Amino acid sequence: MLKEVYGSECVSCTQVFEWFKRFKEGRKTTEDDPRPGRPSTSKTDENIEKTDKLIREDRHLSIRGPAKITGIDKECVRQILHESFNMRKVCTQMVPKLLTPEQKESRMNICADILKNIDTDPGLLDNLTLKGTRFESVEVVKAKATEVLNQLTEVDFQHCFQR
Repeated sequence: MLKEVYGSECVSCTQVFEWFKRFKEGRKTTEDDPRPGRPSTSKTDENIEKTDKLIREDRHLSIRGPAKITGIDKECVRQILHESFNMRKVCTQMVPKLLTPEQKESRMNICADILKNIDTDPGLLDNLTLKGTRFESVEVVKAKATEVLNQLTEVDFQHCFQR
């Protein structure tokens, strides 16, 4: 009769019998009993450190990569990256979501300088050995760029300004 009135929203007979038995024993609510212990989670400090290390070694890893390597659930790895490190996937790399105003301005200035130099010297990128290299920080990029520029001969350097 209940199924006819309430349809798919109706409580099953098994559940009704279970509640009846519990109320007969003195229960006052239909809530489940609390279970002992805390819910299992893979979001431990150790797993956060492992995930951080893996992503910093290869920023092209998807969420599946660290999940498979560490044995952590994909959703937990996603939570670690998005919540603990404030990262998101951009152009196949995990990068910070929020940049400081100084970082934004610095990136814009660097890109503007590169675009200006490419316009004046179309063969500029062919001579650089930085293409395809992954860097950990801006300081490492500056150090590598300085190293490459120091390897240029005086004639090559002057040739860049003549164009």
